[in-house]
Amino acid sequence: QAQLVESGGGLVQAGGSLRLSCAASGRTLYAMGWFRQAPGKDREFVAAIGWSGGAVYNTDSVKGRFTISRDNAKKTVYLQINSLKPEDTAVYFCAASSRSYVPGVKINEYDVWGQGTQVTVSS
Repeated sequence: QAQLVESGGGLVQAGGSLRLSCAASGRTLYAMGWFRQAPGKDREFVAAIGWSGGAVYNTDSVKGRFTISRDNAKKTVYLQINSLKPEDTAVYFCAASSRSYVPGVKINEYDVWGQGTQVTVSS
């Protein structure tokens, strides 16, 4: 059984940066992604990366500030977030697919989820 553990969240001032990490264990996972959920809102897609490194982003919310990467040897995916804004405040969830190599943008394309890490941006 696969597990995902996120880390790197925290409280940061607007304009700052964070690097979120998601470490996988257990069976091999292929496409991996990040989603986020703000209070009172639906979970939304942020970014995803395929097994070979091809990435997709939610351009509306990311706008060039987020970068997703992965280290397959370490079974870890990262999300670098720069120029943080208060509207980036949310719980960030790591997700992975045990079936697809291709990064997806929909929640139901992922079958393994982490517990989430809180990111809070103060103005």
